[in-house]
Parts: sequence; structure tokens; C-alpha cells
Amino acid sequence: MLASYVMTVLVIELTPGPNMAYLAALTLAAGRKAGLAAVAGVALGLSLIGIAAAAGLATLIAASPMIWGALRWAGGLYLLYLAWETWRGETETSPAGTASISRTGARYFSRGVITNVLNPKAALFYVAIVPRFLPETGPTLATGLGLTAISVAVATSVHLAIVLLAARMHPLLSQPGRMERTRHTLAIGLAGIAAWFLLTTTGPSA
Repeated sequence: MLASYVMTVLVIELTPGPNMAYLAALTLAAGRKAGLAAVAGVALGLSLIGIAAAAGLATLIAASPMIWGALRWAGGLYLLYLAWETWRGETETSPAGTASISRTGARYFSRGVITNVLNPKAALFYVAIVPRFLPETGPTLATGLGLTAISVAVATSVHLAIVLLAARMHPLLSQPGRMERTRHTLAIGLAGIAAWFLLTTTGPSA
């Protein structure tokens, strides 16, 4: 049963989605450190949703069209905001700005958290998939948290692989004359993801 759950999570994570595309786009544009900071944020965001699901909040969200719709639009609009920022590029070039690495890392970390907290598909995973692997004797908080830990571990492994692969391409794509084209291409991709996000998360039954 546990092996089946791990394989299910792996297959889901290998399916293109907002996390995969955002992490690849961010790393290609801003480099490995930015991507790794975002991976940590994504892991925390997924953990928070898993904990909420184990406490029964995800089921409540899935059962409420109003809450689900608000979450869907907030997530989609946030992705559009990230696409706009990617299109504009970084505007801070002063020595003081470039020296604040820890602050920049915190920004990408927080974006990873927000992207997943506002991701209704992540909540849907815990509502529709996880219950199939709970013991027939009935779910417990400990079991739910254990399955959450496993799913976050598998997801983080996939996300790290994506970031490390994209980081190898960053030096080539960030050369002068290519950076702007790279940013604009990635921004269009993120905008497309946002549109896909809104069109494919119309409800728990979708």
C-alpha cells in the first residue's frame, strides 16, 4: 500500500503543473539559489495544506464552491502577478540591493509558500487521492500527517531535480542579449499556466 502511494505521488508530481513550471522558470531567470529558496517555500506550503487536510479543512474547502472559487481566483491571479514581474525583470541594481541575498532568498521562499497555499489542486489531492490510502479502520491525524510527510518528500525530490537541471541552463540563457528574451518567454509561459490553472480548477469534481 505504501509503495503504491509513493508511486501515485511520483506520477502526479511528474505531471506538468504550476509548481514544476514556476520553479523551472524562476531558476532559468534568476539562478539556482532562487530556485532552491522557492523549493523550500513550496515544501512548506504543501506541508501546511497537508496538515490542514489532516485536520479536515481541505474537505471543508472542497465542499464550499464559494471558498473553492476564491482560492482558485487568488491562485490564478497570483501566478499572473508572478508572470508580470518576470516580464519586467529585476529593477534593483544598486550595490545595496544586490548585496541583500538573504532578503531576496526570503522573497522567493515566501512566493513558493503562497503559490501552494493558494493552489486548490493541492487541496484536491488530499481530498480525492490521500483517502484512498487511509486504513479501513478509519483515518487518524497521525496517519494523515505521515502520508503528508511522504508526499512532501517525494514532491521536494522532484522539485530539486527540476531546479538543478534548470540551473545548468541558466548561465547560457542569462548572457547579455538573451536575458530579456528569456524573461519574456518565461513570463508568457507563466501567464499560460495561470490561464490553465483557472480553466482546469473549476471545481472539486473537475
